[in-house]
Amino acid sequence: MADTTGAPYLVVAAAFRALITSGEWAVDSRLPSRLSLGEQYGVGENVIRRAQELLITEGLLEGRPGAGTYVRAPLERLHMLRCPAPGHPSAPLAPAGIATWDAQSTAKVPAPEAIAERLRVRRGALCVRTAYEFLDQDRRPVMSSISWEPMSITGKSAIVLPDGGPFAGRSVVDRMAHLDIAVVRAVERVRPIEIDRDQAQQLGVGTGTLATLIERTYLDDGDRPVETADIVIPADRWDVDYDIALTGGA
Repeated sequence: MADTTGAPYLVVAAAFRALITSGEWAVDSRLPSRLSLGEQYGVGENVIRRAQELLITEGLLEGRPGAGTYVRAPLERLHMLRCPAPGHPSAPLAPAGIATWDAQSTAKVPAPEAIAERLRVRRGALCVRTAYEFLDQDRRPVMSSISWEPMSITGKSAIVLPDGGPFAGRSVVDRMAHLDIAVVRAVERVRPIEIDRDQAQQLGVGTGTLATLIERTYLDDGDRPVETADIVIPADRWDVDYDIALTGGA
């Protein structure tokens, strides 16, 4: 390799990127095997794999299960705006790239251990689980979210189902206000993941595709969690932007 600066996989990724942008590797063409590429560039297959994963994240390549790695047609990158500001904890999703959404709620679902910990309820406590699918103008899925709300808070009320009743489709903040619960802040933990089989089927991508996971929890003015959600954002399509209002001394 002519360029010997940087980590080997970054050098290889730069070479692959140049081949794609020049058109030498055409859209929808299949890359040679990792073994062949490793021999060509004088590196191991693991270096080739990391270079390919980086370009998959950038949206230049895509892995097709059982078929190999291909040059991907350019995708418009979408932007999700998170706006955690005093008095506005709902951090709405930016509308760019999302034309509509579908939701399906199921009541009386026992909370798994990790969800129970985030909601500060006992494991197995009954919750409403709502699966959200966000769609583009062609009704193709572009991101997903799984929300959990303790039925000890919402049970037997008009807001028990986020996708049904008179408050269907309203934000958590608005729905909880109906119960005189003031949601005052949101806590988010962001981390990278590889999409599992169920997520891949829902989002129409390959298993193992890199994604950003936002674990978001809403809390009321007594610091009680009232809802928690896992928002899955394919990394090759979305940029996540935070617009944070600062107060004096921040």
